[in-house]
Amino acid sequence: MIKVSDHAKEKAIQLMREDGFDASEDYIRVGVKSGGCSGLEYVLRFDNQKTEADQIFEDNGIKIIVDKKSILYLAGTTLEYSGGLNGKGFVFNNPNAARTCGCGESFSL
Repeated sequence: MIKVSDHAKEKAIQLMREDGFDASEDYIRVGVKSGGCSGLEYVLRFDNQKTEADQIFEDNGIKIIVDKKSILYLAGTTLEYSGGLNGKGFVFNNPNAARTCGCGESFSL
């Protein structure tokens, strides 16, 4: 469903630890909401709870929670991490996106 690159995995584990989460037990919650300059906006946060409306995926040792509404928008997406001077942080490489904004945080279908 959602893939996690090696670099994104390393950074997620580091940031989760800094925020008091454990990557072996806790989750990255990924979703989509209305907003942003292209119509839909990505949501990403760490979480330690799941609901009945969530689906859990695991890739590259990282557990990802996606709410049922967002699954259709995120199928086939790869979570990447872009660091360095011009880095954007976590980046969604979404094959479903017809258009993305310049910051890469929003998209349209």
